[in-house]
Amino acid sequence: MGIFKAHTKHSDSLANTQISELEEKLNTRRALQNITNRINAAQNLKNILVDLREDVLSLFDAKSITIYVKDQSTNEIYSMFLAGSKLSEIRLPITNQSIAGYAANNIKAVNIVDAYDSEELKNIGPELSFDSSWDKKSGIKTTQVMAVPILYEENVMGVIQILNKENGEKFSDDDEAFLKEIADVLGIAFFNHERIKKKKKSRFDYLIRYGLISAEDLEDAYGKSHDNRETIEDYLMKTFKISKEDIGKSLAEFYGCEFVQFSDKTPTPFDLLKSLKEEYLRREMWVPLERKAGKVRIIIDDPNNVLKRDMIESLLKTRAVVYDIALYGDIKKYINFFYQTDEVSGSISDIIGQLDAEDETDEDEGVTESDSIIMQLVNRVINDAYNRNASDIHVEPNLSKNNVEVRYRIDGDLMKYQTFPFSYKSAVVSRIKIMSNLDITERRIPQDGKIKFRRPRGDDVELRVATVPTQGGVEDVVMRILARGETLPLEDMSLSTSNYNNLVDIIKKPYGMILCVGPTGSGKTTTLHACLKYINKPETKIWTAEDPVEITQYGLRQVQVNPKIGFDFAAAMRAFLRADPDVIMVGEMRDYETAKTGVEASLTGHLVFTTLHTNSAPETIIRLLEMGIDPLNFADSLLGILAQRLVRTLCKNCKEQYHPTREEYDELVVNYGEELFEKLNFPYDDNFKLSRPVGCRKCENTGYRGRMGLHELLVSSDRIKDLVTKKATIEAIRNVSIEEGMRTLLQDGIEKIVRGFTDFNQVRKVCTK
Repeated sequence: MGIFKAHTKHSDSLANTQISELEEKLNTRRALQNITNRINAAQNLKNILVDLREDVLSLFDAKSITIYVKDQSTNEIYSMFLAGSKLSEIRLPITNQSIAGYAANNIKAVNIVDAYDSEELKNIGPELSFDSSWDKKSGIKTTQVMAVPILYEENVMGVIQILNKENGEKFSDDDEAFLKEIADVLGIAFFNHERIKKKKKSRFDYLIRYGLISAEDLEDAYGKSHDNRETIEDYLMKTFKISKEDIGKSLAEFYGCEFVQFSDKTPTPFDLLKSLKEEYLRREMWVPLERKAGKVRIIIDDPNNVLKRDMIESLLKTRAVVYDIALYGDIKKYINFFYQTDEVSGSISDIIGQLDAEDETDEDEGVTESDSIIMQLVNRVINDAYNRNASDIHVEPNLSKNNVEVRYRIDGDLMKYQTFPFSYKSAVVSRIKIMSNLDITERRIPQDGKIKFRRPRGDDVELRVATVPTQGGVEDVVMRILARGETLPLEDMSLSTSNYNNLVDIIKKPYGMILCVGPTGSGKTTTLHACLKYINKPETKIWTAEDPVEITQYGLRQVQVNPKIGFDFAAAMRAFLRADPDVIMVGEMRDYETAKTGVEASLTGHLVFTTLHTNSAPETIIRLLEMGIDPLNFADSLLGILAQRLVRTLCKNCKEQYHPTREEYDELVVNYGEELFEKLNFPYDDNFKLSRPVGCRKCENTGYRGRMGLHELLVSSDRIKDLVTKKATIEAIRNVSIEEGMRTLLQDGIEKIVRGFTDFNQVRKVCTK
């Protein structure tokens, strides 16, 4: 009887298992049918490539899926994916190197257990490999991979690929069979979409294909934009919130050229514009941008307009023309920019009209520094540099290219601004020399001077000028813009919380010496003025000696030194000590006498701020001691040393977060110091993110915009004072400072990296320790 009951129970269990398996297969078949129906109902490729992801992943119990479409024109497969809210594209060549490419190239399904097993990959195809960079970007390790080609009548239409089975096992034969069924349906869908695409090509097929707008809405938009008397592109951006970048991609795809957006960094092509009238370009909607590699680059509203192209090539007297597409608004902006006018430099169209490259000679015949055109060109160069927030202007005659190149330094990096005819090389340099009271007859030795330049609106700009003789008997000129600016508050100096608190503590002291150190252009003067602003009160008398006075503050008594007449920093300090000061700021401690006077002033009840050109805070102590400063006096006077650098920051508009590799994380930890990094509380997990540059119109596709400070603050303590009196080594001073809480420039930079302000490449460019 017991045996019979056991047999009955076993039969019931077996029946239940079979029923369960049948139900599972039925549910799988229903899910597969649902996916098939959605593919057939999809209105565009975006619906298929992006919107079906979750359903397919659920069916196969997988973690990732990519559906590729074959681009018939390039023999590539591509797919779309959402990066945040932005639709992006990935492309692979149809070759045997990648897994998806292999499936498409060999019209063969691939089922891999471990993508990192090179032997398994070699057994499938000797050239096959796995690109691990995708794993590094996503932070997810790929294991199982199954890729099936998408076919229509034996023609490859794409590839469907799924990754990582949830249970960690190989994709089954049933999985492969189901994936092939989906691939068959996709093949028909892709063929139909391709047929519709070939039937009628439009400038905005890209938008329809990516699901950014429907064909019906686009048709309606043509009529409404005409009624509103605006371009179809402007209407689509305003009404359907389609980005300018996506409009550009669609136009570039249709016309087979580049899409160009306006940039005020584009050099004015003087030689190309000299024979063209502004009114004509506005009417015909095109403008030349540059001459490169023997070809003239034109932006135009319709690159397929044959009549307009013939007219352009006739006017430019060349068939070597490259046509790119731009929107009406951007073409107008370029024309406005190239032909802009102002009260100082006059009309650029007038300047262009006087340029005659055909009459260029090596001896500068007929062109002098007093000619109106030279004055206008130099004024325009200075005005544009000021408008673009450049810090330096470089004028460089080039013998090899037979031109004069002008470059601007913006946010620490040089960029090309303009090129002038070579025949103007001496006249342009001589004009700058005249403006800065230099000897125009002397071309063999370097000279330096200053320019006081009045801008159109009446505000003055001061420039520091340096001329340097270069090979070939020509001269380079570098002009540093010393634009007067408002004093930034100390809170906006990007100091870390601990550095800010410690700096505030020492600048509140009644006497002592505070130094701000770093290379030229690292923002030392700006930081010191921010400190002075913090303590600038009616009851405090503050004297400053600067060369030159760049930043002005109400309440400060500011003096500009003039070494040529014997009024140097040391002389200014001696004068200040007789003028009842509370606080003294000295532009730079260049020599022993200035340093000695500064130390003595700080010991006699005055708070002294000054700068020095050293690489780090500990090195500053050694430098001053080597000057001959008495160690005991210096130790008593020193309050703190702030070392500073300026680092480029990531563009806030386009930077993107990503999960770094373990190697990137470990590099940050090693450079910061493992024990100290642990205190920052940034463990390596899925939530740890860094930021990286992308590039957009606002940052000129560099990925970086603006700069911020990196700081290293050494606060004088009893231990530090003891090391100073003993003339200890830099390493000993640095170690004690770090023990007492100082963070080096590199450590401060790494903190700003993990907080998403910049990246390691930029930090490494400005500091090493």
